[in-house]
Amino acid sequence: MIIKTKFKGLFIFNNKIFKDKRGHFKELIKEKKLNKKFPFTVMSFSKKNVIRGLHIQTPQPQGKFISVLKGKIFDVSVDMRKKSKTFGKYYSCILSEKNSKSVYVPPGFAHGFCALEKENYIIYSCTKYRNAKGEKSIKFNDKQIKIKWPVK
Repeated sequence: MIIKTKFKGLFIFNNKIFKDKRGHFKELIKEKKLNKKFPFTVMSFSKKNVIRGLHIQTPQPQGKFISVLKGKIFDVSVDMRKKSKTFGKYYSCILSEKNSKSVYVPPGFAHGFCALEKENYIIYSCTKYRNAKGEKSIKFNDKQIKIKWPVK
């Protein structure tokens, strides 16, 4: 199931899980539902209370489909699209292996997260390849954005 947010193009996915006595199988990305291609996928490992981000890539902004394989994160997306009604505002949600949610963050957003468990494995499927020269960061404690992180 796809859930719209107040941020144009940012969606939450409740991923289907198929369970049996052997374990489970989880559907993540259905490209036809998003009408996006994801040529570049990376995985991140973070220990508890680590904050990663906020990252954005310009001039080739990436859309990102983010899922947690193991652990739990406080996930944050900041709208950096200057012509957007939600410019400078952020959206946050909890993603975990247990709640089986994913988030699609559209191009033009900065993204980051805080790891909430001892071991956290996060997979990012991106709409563009990484461009190290175009990477930019926003401080996690930016005074204008005022993200309420779950750690001090």
